[in-house]
Amino acid sequence: MKLVFAALVASTLLAPLKASAEEMEPPKIGTSMAQQQMRHVKLWLAGHAGNWPLADYELDALNDGFDDLNRQLGGDTVETSVGAAISALEKAIAAKDRAAFANAFDGLSAGCNHCHRALDHAFVVIKRPTLLPYSDQHFAPRR
Repeated sequence: MKLVFAALVASTLLAPLKASAEEMEPPKIGTSMAQQQMRHVKLWLAGHAGNWPLADYELDALNDGFDDLNRQLGGDTVETSVGAAISALEKAIAAKDRAAFANAFDGLSAGCNHCHRALDHAFVVIKRPTLLPYSDQHFAPRR
């Protein structure tokens, strides 16, 4: 009886530790990619509107997500596919150059598609967004 009671107490005390460890696990690649797609859309909307601080913020978040994906996948598949486009986007945002931003963004989308093909997910094709899915956020810069 004491053994059963001890096991019950131990499982009750250890359950929060197990939950905490599970919460700290890295997200699954599918979840990470869904976040990346959201950031990709928001980056386009911000840059297209000329909201350079927001574009810079979204690019930083996107870059952090790519770093996480590289760690999850191992190797440098993601960096090889999108690294040059990220650099071009950083330059375009710093210069506040919409034409350069659009070209670099298209390069990013092409890099995403290259990575998808390399990982046998060619059925996932990324492009410029054409609709505003975030109607609750202003993308134009504040005046």
